[in-house]
Parts: sequence; structure tokens; C-alpha cells
Amino acid sequence: MSLTIKGRPIRLSLAWLRPPKGSPDGSMSLFEHIAELRYRLVVIALTILVGTIVCWFFRHQLTDVLFYPYEQAKAALLAKNPNADITLVNNGVASPFTLALKVSALAGLLLTAPIWLYQLWAFIVPGLLAKEKKWTLIFLGSATPLFLAGVAVGYYVMPKGLVVLLGFTENGITNLQDVNQFLSFLMRFMLVFGIAFLIPEVVLILNIVGVLKAKYLSKYRSFIIFGTFVFGAVATPSTDPFSMLALALPMTVLFVLAEVIAHVLDRRKARRGTLDPVSRDKALRELSDGESA
Repeated sequence: MSLTIKGRPIRLSLAWLRPPKGSPDGSMSLFEHIAELRYRLVVIALTILVGTIVCWFFRHQLTDVLFYPYEQAKAALLAKNPNADITLVNNGVASPFTLALKVSALAGLLLTAPIWLYQLWAFIVPGLLAKEKKWTLIFLGSATPLFLAGVAVGYYVMPKGLVVLLGFTENGITNLQDVNQFLSFLMRFMLVFGIAFLIPEVVLILNIVGVLKAKYLSKYRSFIIFGTFVFGAVATPSTDPFSMLALALPMTVLFVLAEVIAHVLDRRKARRGTLDPVSRDKALRELSDGESA
């Protein structure tokens, strides 16, 4: 039995979820860009949801893994100050369920990283030419390991930061850590590291598509490195110097590596006599204006 309104049949269709078909040259209208963004966001949400459901069945093991940095920090602190009273607690009736959901969602986000990173890249691809889309595999092959490496570094340095922060607990005062608040802190900490490790690759992509020249990276290198350390100090949720250096130093190394690769690519373009997309579009507009005149 079909649904009707005033005798008119209602047809349910998921066609609106399909990505719009772009033109061969990659140009899209504003509404097509919005439809493309909607499609990518829906795919990302469904992907993370599926990953969360899969990880739900392993939530107990994953909880032990995520709280291992806390246990390490607690053991190190008790070795220095045996009188310190630090305890993890669940605060509220729904807190255990919220904890399990957060653990599963974080694990699902990391598990599906290759898929949602591809969706983010695919949102940019319609604006690129066919020969520029070859960088998709290179992007996926490097972005996923970089993101996961950043998360791993954040996870590794977490105990050192916790020792500094928990070390301010005075004797005779019980430090009750709400598990959900701590997990939210841990999630922000690891995701900041993961996203930060992708920033140098974004710089390299801008060079590949012709938006950012390597000479500008060299010109402003000292300012960028200084900004990297400022970013490391501001972006890390903890206030210890270990976390800042653990974030800023790898980002600096990755940026220098991206700069070197950008110089190599620019020299190749110069030898081949090829124009980057921005210069190409400018030249085409000038040619078109000359013909119309």
C-alpha cells in the first residue's frame, strides 16, 4: 500500500543522497558544492556510526587500553608520593553507558579514518583536473598513517603530562577523576595530535594544486616554525612542556620535509614548462579578455 496525500502518491527516494555529477572540467555551481558537501557528511556520519557499532562489542578491552596512560601516570605519581589519593569514579546513573559510548565512538573514528579522510579529499577532487586526481592515492597512503601516528604520539606522551598535572594533588586531599571528563580530555588530546600531523600535508597539497609556492614556504619558514611551537603550546589541553614539544617538534620536521618536496615539485613544473592551476586560469582569462576585446 503506497502513501498518498490528497490522492497523490508519495515516492520515497534516496536520490538526494547521491553526489551531484560535475562537469568534465571539474567546475561546480554553489548548489552542487552544497549537495556534494551534504553527501560527504552523510557518508562520514554513517561510516563512523558503523565503526562505533563494531567497536561496541570490544568496549571493555578498548576501555582498558584508553585508560592505560592514566594507570601509568598514577603508578609513577604514587612511587614519588605514596600518600597521594587519586581515584577514577563514575558520576551519575548514565555515566557507565556514556563512557562505553564515548570509548566506542573514539575507536570507531580511528578505525574508519581511511574512509572519512577519503571523503574529505573527495570533496576537493571535483575542483581538480583529471591529471591532478592521481594524488588521491598518495594522499590516502600518507594521510592515514600520519593521522594515526599523531594519535599514537598523543597517547604515548599522555602519561608524562598527567604526572605533571596530577602532581599538584596535595596530601590529605582526594583527587576524584570523573571517567567521562577524563576520557573527553584524552580524546581532545589525541585528536589534536592527529589533526596537527596532517597540517604539513595540507601545505603540500596546496603546493601541488598551485595555490602555495615553495619559495613562500622558505621565505616564511622561521615564522611558521615559531607559529608551530605557539600552536603546540595552545592546542594541547595539558600545560606541561612535554606535550608541547611532542607536538611541535614532529610538526616542524614534517613541515621542513613538505617544503623540500614542494621545491622538488616546483622545479619539475619549471623544467616541463607547465603552469599551475591558478596561473593557468589567470592566463586563460587574459586570453579570453583579449579575444573579446
